[in-house]
This record gives sequence, structure tokens and C-alpha cells, in this order.
Amino acid sequence: MFRSLPRPEKARIIGRQALRSATSVAANYRAACRARSKSEFVAKMGLVVEEADETVFWIELLVESGTVRPEQINLVLKEANELLAIFAASQRTAKLAVSSMNQ
Repeated sequence: MFRSLPRPEKARIIGRQALRSATSVAANYRAACRARSKSEFVAKMGLVVEEADETVFWIELLVESGTVRPEQINLVLKEANELLAIFAASQRTAKLAVSSMNQ
């Protein structure tokens, strides 16, 4: 997606932010998968959810700022929102498991 953005500086600045947050999602998800406990998994998934939400924000900003047309980026935005929903659901499920263990 980043490579396909228009050349103006505004597009590059927002695109770099999206790239940073998206790669952070991947790194934090990997860390979550290597968590030593369910509580640590929940905490690390919180970071994944935050970064995924930030990625969605930057993609939306590309459209709302008029930098790219919606039809150029709708599939990427749809996938980012789907991943955010999956990560959030995984975190909620893990939280429930941890809270039931602590009761």
C-alpha cells in the first residue's frame, strides 16, 4: 500500500505512519504468541489491538484528507478493520479465560 501512494509529502507522511503502526501490529502479535502466561498474552494483545486501531486510523486519514480516493484503498481498509476485529475478539476471549481462572 505504501509504495502505491501518491508522491506528495502529505501522502508519504501519513503512509509512513500507517507503515510503522502496521509493522508494530505484526511484531506485537509475534510477542503475544510467545507470551509466558495468559495474563501476559492478554496484555500483549492489548498492544496489538491499539496498533491495529492506529493503523485503521491512518488509512482512514488517507481517505478523509483527500490524499487517496476511497475506491483505491477500500480493500486495505476492510482488511485492516477485519484484523482489528479478530485481534479484539481474541483479547476479549483471553481476558474472560483469565478472569474465570482467577475466580
